[in-house]
Amino acid sequence: MVAAPALVMAQQPAANVIPQQAEEVASPQAQPGEQLETARKNLARLAELVSKEKDNDSRLAELKVEVDATAKQIIATSVATRPRLDELKARLTELGDPPGDGAPPEAEVVAQERKRLLAERGEINALTGTAEDLSIQATKLSNSITATRRALFSNTLLKHTDINRTMVMDAIAAINLERQTFMRTVGSWLTFAWNFKRLQLLSALFLSLCAALVLLAGTRRLFSPFIHREVRSEEPGYITRLSVAFWSTMIPTMAMAAFATTSYFFLQNFNVLRPDIAPIVSVTLAVCVALLFVSTLSNAVLAPRQSGWRLVRVSDRGARLLVWSIFAMTVVNGLDYLAGTISEVMGSPIVLTVVKSLIASIIIGLILMAMSLIKPIVPAGKTLDSQGTPWPRAVWLLFVLTGAALIIAALSGYVGLARFVATQIVMTGAILVTMYIGILTGKAVAKQNALADTIVGRYLEKRFRMEQIALDQAGLVAGLGIYALVILFFIPLFLLQWGFQIADIQAWAYRIFTEIKIGGITISITGILAGILLFAAVYVVTRWFQRWLDGSVMARSRVDPGVRNSVKTGVGYLGLGLAGLMAISAAGLDLSNLALVAGALSLGVGFGLQNIVSNFVSGLILLVERPFKVGDWVVTGTTEGFVRRISVRATEIETFQRQTIMVPNSLFINASVGNWTHRNRLGRSDIPVTVSYDAVPRQVMDTLLQIAGAHPLVLKNPEPQAVFTTFGETTMTFEVRVYLADIVNGNSVRNDLRLAIYERFREEGLGAPFPRDELEPEEPMPELALDTPAQQTAPAEGVEKPVVDEPVKRSGTQRRPRRVSVEAVGDRD
Repeated sequence: MVAAPALVMAQQPAANVIPQQAEEVASPQAQPGEQLETARKNLARLAELVSKEKDNDSRLAELKVEVDATAKQIIATSVATRPRLDELKARLTELGDPPGDGAPPEAEVVAQERKRLLAERGEINALTGTAEDLSIQATKLSNSITATRRALFSNTLLKHTDINRTMVMDAIAAINLERQTFMRTVGSWLTFAWNFKRLQLLSALFLSLCAALVLLAGTRRLFSPFIHREVRSEEPGYITRLSVAFWSTMIPTMAMAAFATTSYFFLQNFNVLRPDIAPIVSVTLAVCVALLFVSTLSNAVLAPRQSGWRLVRVSDRGARLLVWSIFAMTVVNGLDYLAGTISEVMGSPIVLTVVKSLIASIIIGLILMAMSLIKPIVPAGKTLDSQGTPWPRAVWLLFVLTGAALIIAALSGYVGLARFVATQIVMTGAILVTMYIGILTGKAVAKQNALADTIVGRYLEKRFRMEQIALDQAGLVAGLGIYALVILFFIPLFLLQWGFQIADIQAWAYRIFTEIKIGGITISITGILAGILLFAAVYVVTRWFQRWLDGSVMARSRVDPGVRNSVKTGVGYLGLGLAGLMAISAAGLDLSNLALVAGALSLGVGFGLQNIVSNFVSGLILLVERPFKVGDWVVTGTTEGFVRRISVRATEIETFQRQTIMVPNSLFINASVGNWTHRNRLGRSDIPVTVSYDAVPRQVMDTLLQIAGAHPLVLKNPEPQAVFTTFGETTMTFEVRVYLADIVNGNSVRNDLRLAIYERFREEGLGAPFPRDELEPEEPMPELALDTPAQQTAPAEGVEKPVVDEPVKRSGTQRRPRRVSVEAVGDRD
């Protein structure tokens, strides 16, 4: 009585599980719905942040990146439901329409299945509609951020300020207060850092100095050929001047930038910097990097102290004045930005920042107008240390008008515009000049035979014994590398100078490297590069494993060289195939698309690739059976030589004339192949020797054995043999047979033996060891005198016919007469 209720209660949860599972299966769109709801909340949060940060351009750029990422997530969620929607449509098509009026009813199972599929399709359509609405909202929010940033930029440049005496007096009054506040702030920070953060401060300074020393020592040691200007009697080449100018600017600038970055990093991570000091320190370090960059560039291009390295033809005095003018404008710009940052951090009135920028713009305008008075142009035929002439009229007018425009714009109240233009004149001009020099350097280095004439080329040739072709290839790679460096380094700097934020550049770079769309195909440069790097890494590992397996495992195990070559080749092809598959997967390519290619290849095998497949299978057979190995001396058909490489398609044979012949593998399987060194290198070499009949055969054989035994490469066991082989017409033929430990040395041994035989035979007078025709003069056949007709008649019966001797030409020194009957002679007549 107790067991039955328990059994019923035990069955109830099981019955409740089925509807719950069915409910979970019936709503597979729960996860996409949750993702869209999260995106909706994220968009609402971003819209609120945009309204709060509408005056902060850098923050707006970051928010725009987040909005675009949310929009991509919404689209991805919508796209993820399309395969399921296609399945539902296909299933509904299979079920067909519900029966009409008067038609027999369909099964209940079919009706329930159609109902479930229609409900799920409705959910997906609702999700798609929601995703479209959210995508539209994200697009509108992104566009509003762009419009806000554009308005901020325009207001900054075109904002008008009244320049009057009251504003100047307010600025003078505020500058004293700012100075006191700044000194008090910096003093309190230094006191706090020294009393409470002394260890952290000293550690940060020590690590920064160590980083600076490492960078300076490393760059000086590694790149001294690129930045060192040698004192030469002759003028350096154009490519040398370009390279030194470019690298003498880039290397110190990058070293200084790395030093500034590490210094700020250490100070920030050791909690030494306060929020009110960190912006001032960062701007100070950035100004120092800018000053070093512009001053180094101007000295590299103008070279005021070394006219031989100057890239532009200006006088020495003009070069010095131009360098000082450019440096002065850079200092004024840097101090203006530093002063503006200090005013912003100290909370000074905006009028003080305006006055500072006004003064900086006027000074830069005056410097530009003063630069128009410099006389740097050197007339043709005069040296660079001579007196220069004024600028061309167009250049002079450009300096004057630009300087006057800056002063007029500043005094008219458009201080932001004047400050922006003054900054672009210095920084953008320096960036463009450096880019131009870098492009010219890459172009010059990539020219044929250009790298070989440089210091680096001579070093590579001397250190690595590189030939001219290798140097040209290295120059081409170096030129492309310089192009890539110029683009990747200076394009972002150029964009930053023109008001773009780092977040904008990061977003554009992400799109360029991950989302290049060509029709319906999306190409990812990052994926392709990752695939190439992965392929290279796996390929290098495979080569290393081949060398390790061959040199450390099989060599110590005394494995046959043929087996070693087969295993090494097999491992190489296996690693190459794995590297290719991994690279394709890393590049983001769909391997399922290769099915069509495989089908086309299988069709091609049946028609036009029989020979390729035959050679491939034959190559595998050769690698497994090893009828010959690398280094063997083989003969097949008219081809004879040494095996240099066995691949799966063809075998590489090097003939004795150093000609490389690629023999298809199928020929080795289907034809006879001779291998002189199959089992071992022991072999016999035969030398025929012919002498006249005047020589004594036994003496000849003894002499041949003595000559063969005296050679150091001829084996004593088996011992040499001398054989009397043939009676010739005028000569006797002997053959000396010698055994060699390495049959590959047969040519040199045979040559040595032939020379020794000739010299020995000539000394001992054994006769010429070569064929010679010695025929004695042929005797005329005597005429038969037939005087009477009776003699022409047949003899009487029983009387023997007379016989005459007819001399016959014979070879050698003996003659044998041939009996010729008179009847035969008469018949012949």
